[in-house]
Amino acid sequence: MQKMMHLGSLSHGVGAHVAGWRLPGAETHKERLSVVVHAVKTAERGKFDLVFFADAVNTGADAAPSFVVRFEPLTLLGALSALTDRIGLVATVSTTYSEPYNVARALASLDHLSQGRVGWNVVTGSSPDAAANFSRDKHPPHDERYAQAEEYLQVAKGLWDSWEDGAVVADKNSGVYIDPGKMHELNHSGRFFKVKGPLNASRPPQGYPVIFQAGASDRGMEFAGATAEVVFATQSFVEDALEFSRKLRDQAEAAGRPRDALRILLGVSPIIGDTEEEAHAIIARLGEMVDPVTSMRVLSDRIGTDLGQFDLDGPLPDLPPSTMMQGHARVLQAIAKRRNMTIRQLRDYAAVSSGHRVVVGTPVQVADDLEHWFRSGACDGFAIMAPYMPQPFEDFVDKVVPILQDRGLFRKEYAGTTLRDHLGLDRPAHPAAV
Repeated sequence: MQKMMHLGSLSHGVGAHVAGWRLPGAETHKERLSVVVHAVKTAERGKFDLVFFADAVNTGADAAPSFVVRFEPLTLLGALSALTDRIGLVATVSTTYSEPYNVARALASLDHLSQGRVGWNVVTGSSPDAAANFSRDKHPPHDERYAQAEEYLQVAKGLWDSWEDGAVVADKNSGVYIDPGKMHELNHSGRFFKVKGPLNASRPPQGYPVIFQAGASDRGMEFAGATAEVVFATQSFVEDALEFSRKLRDQAEAAGRPRDALRILLGVSPIIGDTEEEAHAIIARLGEMVDPVTSMRVLSDRIGTDLGQFDLDGPLPDLPPSTMMQGHARVLQAIAKRRNMTIRQLRDYAAVSSGHRVVVGTPVQVADDLEHWFRSGACDGFAIMAPYMPQPFEDFVDKVVPILQDRGLFRKEYAGTTLRDHLGLDRPAHPAAV
């Protein structure tokens, strides 16, 4: 049976391009539930595995429209669980600026509400600006954030396991509501957290919500290899993606996991036209709308250095390793070097999709590109980032997905009901049953 690719939609509400919202017919208000529901139902109509909501706990007036305001993702997933049937729903939650009991409870509740369709993108938080919103003087160092994330995830899983499967008996004849023998206190006491338990929510339908991760630093890849089930990544060259995949699977193996325990999804922003000329015309129109200040903020955030201090028409200087979004920084630095880009050119490139790979062409050309990357072994699928909404994403679903389906590369119908079913991931057994 031919292996099939996985598809997710990375939803930004108004699209990934910093100026896409300015085009005629493009959505402008991302805090309207109807806008988000339309996008998610379009993905579900296309039989996507999941829709994914990025998040941060800080903002500013110079932030890109994709990021400046947005729904809190756990709240949003509660609404979407009632308005969708099969598609997976993935929320981003920081382990640096939240507490494991509250988050474990919310995710367990959402997994019950959605009947097993929830995933958690575990992030440590890349922006130092967030600290000031949580009564803290400074952002924790990179390695400390990952140490906290490891313990946080351990606590969350322990809380989900504080009830065994079948612990809620609800036997009317005997009057027994729960089996106390299947309830366990966690009694965790660690470096960062002290949590007694048990959780006041029964074990989620999926055992645990599917664990996502997107860190690409050496420490982030170690964490992902040990704990993640799906990894989002930014790669612009097949050979680099193959090396990234090898390193990540090496980390999984070093942690005692099978090499195929991970699903790697690469971010892609498709620009689709009925002809190649039409697709390039869309890129040109988007370029005409770009605000250089916002674009430079996006690039500087990804690189981890304020690039406004350098000559726009000069090369990207050698910079110290970023302490923020290290994966994005490495990829963008590689693109600038290999393509001999100036800072201005790199700024305009990053404006399209925040540094993720851009594919321009007809539906067949886009499908050919995705097939090539998938068959090369560079990834298990893609996180699709439309430059603006709704038309480009509808074009992908209506014009590219059918080509992938006809080639036997993507499902025509959902075979299962949970996110784990879609991704081909086993349900974790309760420790008491092992």
